[in-house]
Amino acid sequence: MDQKLNVVILDFDEAKTRIQLGLKQLNKHPWEALDSEMKVGDKVKGKVVVIADYGAFIEVAEGVEGLIHVSEMSWSTHLRSAQDFVKVGDEVEAQILTLDREDRKMSLGIKQLTPDPWTDITAKYPVGSKHTGIVRNFTNFGVFVELEEGIDGLIYISDLSWTKKIKHPSEFTNVGDTLEVIVLELDVEGRKLSLGHKQTEVNPWDKYETEFAVGTTHTAEIAEIVDKGATIEFNEDITAFVPTRHLEKEDGKKLKQGESAEFQIIEFNKEFKRVVASHMAIHKEEEQQIVKQAAKKAATQSSDKTTIGDVNAELQALKDKMEGKK
Repeated sequence: MDQKLNVVILDFDEAKTRIQLGLKQLNKHPWEALDSEMKVGDKVKGKVVVIADYGAFIEVAEGVEGLIHVSEMSWSTHLRSAQDFVKVGDEVEAQILTLDREDRKMSLGIKQLTPDPWTDITAKYPVGSKHTGIVRNFTNFGVFVELEEGIDGLIYISDLSWTKKIKHPSEFTNVGDTLEVIVLELDVEGRKLSLGHKQTEVNPWDKYETEFAVGTTHTAEIAEIVDKGATIEFNEDITAFVPTRHLEKEDGKKLKQGESAEFQIIEFNKEFKRVVASHMAIHKEEEQQIVKQAAKKAATQSSDKTTIGDVNAELQALKDKMEGKK
């Protein structure tokens, strides 16, 4: 109160007997007073005065503010809140990215003051190299893994496991988990890394291809009766399908859930992880062997009469066995 000031008359309204005055107009606008040598690429220091989710405003000179967008705060492609990087009152150093004196706008960047991690990407992450990363995000088709600040890679859902049938990545891992990965592809220009997790382990299906080859016999239990057949589990990785007609036992009845029996592999597809088995093939094969043995015996007999009798006897024995007779 009672302080004397020099002012500028901005408006005079005689009808309302009102005069509008200004004080700041006695000095140059801060943007006009801004160093004329300041240009894009220069480094500036300032204080954080306002924070929003999309960025922070930095006062680089009295009355002159520049915006650091959150995307310019880190080389990471995972956008976060500006509050994760700075707080009001912080003194920061930044680089001028754009400068428009006419519109009085300035954009700044912090990440530009540190090396771009993609500069030596081929040396740090060559194809075939093994690394550890952190799961940062999911999509329906894969998992984004951060190897370091600014270096992310994608693991397609098909490259997560050799054995598990995964519908969504959340069934296999969680955000924040650590995963070992192998670099499968590297696109420097597009700044893209293709990673694989299952490639860090030996493909067990290479072994299963021999162990469960077509024609091999294994014992298992009917796990579940499903449409058009049943499923059996040979181990934690292999669940085989048994078509309905291949569930037939020697007595003509069908195997039931929980019943244990021998099964023969009739189809093995490593690429699609498809295994088909048959119980019927076990006793059908046995039937064929008896017929072959009887025919062979007949060929060695000197008497046709004896040969026919032997064959008939063998076949009758087989028939009795099929009917459950002693």
